[in-house]
Amino acid sequence: MRAYDGNKQYEMVPGDFCIARKNHLVRYTKYKDDGAFEKIIITFDSSFLQQFIERHPLGTIPASTGTDSFVFLPKQELITNYIQSLAPYYNGQETLNVIFADIKREELLLILLQNTPELKAILFSFGVPEKLDLEAFMLKNFRFNVSLERFAFLTGRSLSAYKRDFQRTFGMSPGVWLKKKRLEEAYFLLSKRHRKPSEVFLEVGFENLSHFSFVFKKEFGRTPGEV
Repeated sequence: MRAYDGNKQYEMVPGDFCIARKNHLVRYTKYKDDGAFEKIIITFDSSFLQQFIERHPLGTIPASTGTDSFVFLPKQELITNYIQSLAPYYNGQETLNVIFADIKREELLLILLQNTPELKAILFSFGVPEKLDLEAFMLKNFRFNVSLERFAFLTGRSLSAYKRDFQRTFGMSPGVWLKKKRLEEAYFLLSKRHRKPSEVFLEVGFENLSHFSFVFKKEFGRTPGEV
């Protein structure tokens, strides 16, 4: 599986373990091996983590450092054995038996903290994103197809403050700027990188090829295929 967070490329191969950090925008592509792709995702939500601290006091939790969207974990026999132990709890379904889900999550979290105590700083960071440089953030993340509410939250702003700051920074509304920026990026990829329209539209933040082709021709007077 390959992933991109707007700044860095990541690659995960069979047998890798990693933590995907919250509040990071990521686009990923899965590659099947002999027609199959298998992954196991265990989610630690805030309420579960808060309850965990009540049962297992951790003392002082340092501030989180680093900016990587994925934190790769060293190979550990305990984690490998844990993954194997999950099989009986699935009962032929895609999710764990709800009766045992929190127990197995707690088991994994105890293993992670025993093997890598410094993960406390990542796992138990409950603050909301700080107010970020809006221009730098949007230039990095405009390709991600998320709502304005999500962009606002990730830049540490309310939606109204985000729109106000955006107009002041870019001289236009977020919707207008995002469409213009995505189309310019698409034009560059098609004309200079010789990419195919079917490869480009998702990469620059459009939901479907037909809508992308329509707005592209309206903007540039030519279809993506003609470019």
